Amino acid sequence: MGINEKLLQKYAELIVRTGANVRRGQVVQLVISVELHAFAAMLMEACYQAGAKKVNVDWTYDMQSRLNYLYAEQETLAAVLPWEEAKMKQMTEDLPCRIYIASEDPDAMRGVDPEKLSAVARSRSTVLKPYRNAIEGKHQWVIAAYPSVKWAKKCFPELEDGEAVGRLWDAILKTVRVDEQTDPVEAWKKHTAFIEQKATWLNEQGFSSLRYRSANGTDFSVELIPGARWEGAGAVNSVNGAFYIPNMPTEEIFTSPAAGKCEGTLVAVKPLSWHSQLIEDFSITFENGRAVSCQAGKGQELLEKMIHMDEGAAMLGEVALVPKESPVNQCGFLFYETLFDENACCHCALGMGFKEVLPGGDDMTTEQAQACGINDSIIHVDFMVGADDLSIDGIRPDGTTVPVFRNGTWA
Repeated sequence: MGINEKLLQKYAELIVRTGANVRRGQVVQLVISVELHAFAAMLMEACYQAGAKKVNVDWTYDMQSRLNYLYAEQETLAAVLPWEEAKMKQMTEDLPCRIYIASEDPDAMRGVDPEKLSAVARSRSTVLKPYRNAIEGKHQWVIAAYPSVKWAKKCFPELEDGEAVGRLWDAILKTVRVDEQTDPVEAWKKHTAFIEQKATWLNEQGFSSLRYRSANGTDFSVELIPGARWEGAGAVNSVNGAFYIPNMPTEEIFTSPAAGKCEGTLVAVKPLSWHSQLIEDFSITFENGRAVSCQAGKGQELLEKMIHMDEGAAMLGEVALVPKESPVNQCGFLFYETLFDENACCHCALGMGFKEVLPGGDDMTTEQAQACGINDSIIHVDFMVGADDLSIDGIRPDGTTVPVFRNGTWA
């Protein structure tokens, strides 16, 4: 099928009106590659037609990032300049609708020193994270995708450029429910209703913990925070009440578990692309709630650096349930992009948790959320654990066990 002007317009309007749900009078912050300038213009116009007050664009370029990391000094890259901090401070006042279009080359940072990447990320996040915390839950945002040639060739190396891009477009449009015949807005209403139904069921169970089992070696238990909600698909801006969908596609129902309260081993079923580098065939073992060891067939050093990014990086910030019937999984290939790959099957995330899953969490400080059991970190990295035979049991406070997943899908 590929893409045509009509489908592209449908997609742009879906991102703006259903994903970000841009409201009249809002400022919009669009992050997009310079190579996608035509699509950027389409998104900008859709934002203005939805009533946006102003659309600001942050242009990205893979080669610029790569050359900076290859040649600039670490200290230079790690420094947050006054104008950058002022820009983040302005965001806490504007509370802009944020739209991020993923199109990066998965190999853009191949050969770059992983220690340099990690050190720069740690340093910059220390300065910028308080501003991100200040807008959390108070604005709308969405991440969607547009295939680049290099991304498409990574997924389909055996195909010519144009055919590879067409195949990736087909997969993206399938997962975001955009086609010639159907109304994607209505399709997303039905999809979000189904996910919300499952989230409601999970919340009604009142599970105190989950237990994971798989023949691949996954044997893991994690405690849940009493009263923390399971959420999925959509979120609500606590300031203006706008419903938005942060990830397009999305198939997950998630919560933040109790930080530092898990035991056992999780075996990843898909490679993890982090800092444009792959970690493959890996597992992570937890004791007393923290990752104490890891094994990777490829990317061992990178995985270890990720786990030691800061104090919270070794603890879980999210557990998410995704059935293997997911349209992403049905595409049958690795996207090399977490936005998609995390929606193929069940996953967990190391690092930062979500305070919005707590009652009144949007109004809590980071410290208050931590006191309730939410993990905090400068990273949030999802990795996939949803094997085809995965079983997950929910355990209530009285010890009652309820099947949640069997053979990789809802029990």
